[in-house]
Amino acid sequence: MIHLLRTRVTQKQLDEMLEALESYVKLAVDIRRGVLAGGGTLHADSEAVLLDDGSEQEDVWGADWIPSIQEVRYEALMNIRPRQNNPSMKILDPTVRVGVAEAVHSLLAGV
Repeated sequence: MIHLLRTRVTQKQLDEMLEALESYVKLAVDIRRGVLAGGGTLHADSEAVLLDDGSEQEDVWGADWIPSIQEVRYEALMNIRPRQNNPSMKILDPTVRVGVAEAVHSLLAGV
């Protein structure tokens, strides 16, 4: 199940987001708005939720959240964006990585 999070995740929401992959959650994070969508088996599914909610494509980045170790991983196919100087699946720009980390930690960490 994919959840759109504007406020801190509940344990029930996190459990539902983990249903697809069990040990981690695929995310799409809007670094401008500080919101994220997570769950399902593809980053693109969460990305679509954010775009439908009004996010702009250039602000949305893919990542994974591993709750057992409270870690963000900054790798997703949707991050390949040569026109935004990101030719890799990994987020290369430190500023973008910080934006992703801040949103993820604010909304997911500690649960």
